[in-house]
Amino acid sequence: MLSRHRFDPELAAALVMMPEVDISDLDMARAAQTEQLAVVVAAADTTDVDVKEVSVPGPAGAPNLRLRIYRPQGVQGLLPAVYSIHGGGFVLGSPDVDHDWNLLLCRELGALVVSVDYRLAPEHPFPAPLEDCYAGLCWLATNAGGLDIRSDRIALWGDSAGAGLAAALTLLARDRGGPAVCFQHLCSPALDDRLVTPSARLFTDTPVWNRRSARLSWDAYLGYGVRGTADVSPYAAPARAVTLSGLPPAYVSVMEFDPLRDEGIDYARALLAASVPTQLHLIPGTFHGAWAVEHAAVIQRATGEAITVLRSALGR
Repeated sequence: MLSRHRFDPELAAALVMMPEVDISDLDMARAAQTEQLAVVVAAADTTDVDVKEVSVPGPAGAPNLRLRIYRPQGVQGLLPAVYSIHGGGFVLGSPDVDHDWNLLLCRELGALVVSVDYRLAPEHPFPAPLEDCYAGLCWLATNAGGLDIRSDRIALWGDSAGAGLAAALTLLARDRGGPAVCFQHLCSPALDDRLVTPSARLFTDTPVWNRRSARLSWDAYLGYGVRGTADVSPYAAPARAVTLSGLPPAYVSVMEFDPLRDEGIDYARALLAASVPTQLHLIPGTFHGAWAVEHAAVIQRATGEAITVLRSALGR
């Protein structure tokens, strides 16, 4: 694929092998993703990790919620926990999306990892996905004793729309007096429905995600005609939050050639302005979803840093 963007050479070479993401036909996109992920999950190495799924109460009046739990074998004592929220533009995905990543976190951190299977838009628009995430977090904290985890060492991790949900979840937990979150790790977060940042305007042709995809995603999540209006809640688009004080420390990573880049940078700066300890990392030469190119040196470096940051936050 030819591009006017200066992608990292290893990432550029891998582009021909990466499937296109087109959410304008959701049925087709979901079917294609399900097929691809089935192969990935079947081939995953679960050595030294016990994986199980549980059904827990969802939000009031909603169906039960599926959680996938990863527990490291042979690790003694109370464990920290990572609550993992997958991406997919609010319209795609399941815990399968981050299955390999969650296995890696579990092994490297010696932590319990819990991945939430939240409902998807447009069938279930805001606030349903966020309320699902909140219900799962509450279950995790309430059952800390039975799960042998430390209730004061629960970190959030999310990618893309999942990172946007993670950021919103910290706001919701703070305002409701909900479970204490010790850290928020936001990768390429989707935070701002207004799409007015320079990167949101510029990147109309980037792989995996672009301005058109972002528009479709927010329209599905918020309802058509709501995006960009004064009616959008900060719990839907955390970039709109007026008060960020009292939130947990954060690590925000953004990709250089990603329409979501600048909203992540702006959010990190807003967190800092609110005296929230925050680290920001712009990963050079990358595009949205470049985490999938695991062999690329730039992604290996970013992965190593992500693990290091989470290990420190969890006291490991």
